[in-house]
Amino acid sequence: MTMFERLTGLAGAVAAGTAAAAGKVQAAAGAPVDWQIGFQDAVTPAMREIAWFHDDLLLPIIAAIAGFVLLLLLVCMVRFRKSVNPTPSKTSHNTFLEVGWTVVPILILVVIAIPSFRLLYFQQDYLYKIEAPDLTIKAIGVQWYWTYEYPDNGGFGFDSFMVPDEDLQPDQPRLLAVDAEVVVPVGKLVRMIVTADPQGVIHSWAIPAFGVKIDAVPGRLNETWFKVEREGVYYGQCSELCGEGHAFMPITVRAVSEEEFDAWAETARTAGVEEANRMFAQRTGAPAAGDRRAAQKGSTGE
Repeated sequence: MTMFERLTGLAGAVAAGTAAAAGKVQAAAGAPVDWQIGFQDAVTPAMREIAWFHDDLLLPIIAAIAGFVLLLLLVCMVRFRKSVNPTPSKTSHNTFLEVGWTVVPILILVVIAIPSFRLLYFQQDYLYKIEAPDLTIKAIGVQWYWTYEYPDNGGFGFDSFMVPDEDLQPDQPRLLAVDAEVVVPVGKLVRMIVTADPQGVIHSWAIPAFGVKIDAVPGRLNETWFKVEREGVYYGQCSELCGEGHAFMPITVRAVSEEEFDAWAETARTAGVEEANRMFAQRTGAPAAGDRRAAQKGSTGE
């Protein structure tokens, strides 16, 4: 096989892998996939703003700065190399250049800062300044799993553990699937109250597709919000190094229609979360959630 044939075959394999990865990204927007480049698909207003800020503002600015610096380096290497410039200039000051390389970076930072502050304001204060929340969920980080409460729907709650490898369903990702998912309605403003077990450590509740990441601190209540715009299952993980079980406390949020959510919440309030999950699985074909507390305590060393 010639070198050209080898390179052609390698290019074809890379192209095929890239196409397959792109297909996986479209099929599983709420989870990371092999060979993925960039953010997960945005499914909330906040994540759309984050994606715009990164892709449409910061990336062009960074590319322009990197290209300009590379151009200057090439000019210096070619024009001022020793062979063509044996006698270097003795100039030590240039007022125009010094003012320029001070003012231009300041202007660039101002251009970045204004939308950055706007985005931070949107992420933090939109909940109270634009519209009231439709639903409140409390997330409590424990070593090493999550506990959820629904105070607006009767105050029921449940623990959410990672699904062990031997219990995974075909469509459940390893280290990301849980036995009891957070269920939310599509198109509704959800307020998340996040804290941690008073006797525990700091955790962090994060869902990349939502653009949400907030610390769960013992003895403190932090708040964030999201509004899911598309039905589906979205995955996240604790994003704070919290101990030996850090990699085994994932987050799974299932966004469903308002009618489906109301039915699930009513069953969870009256008959328990496990029964609500079983009924939900029967109606939708989703994996049935079970109580794996004992199994998870053993697998995470608790």
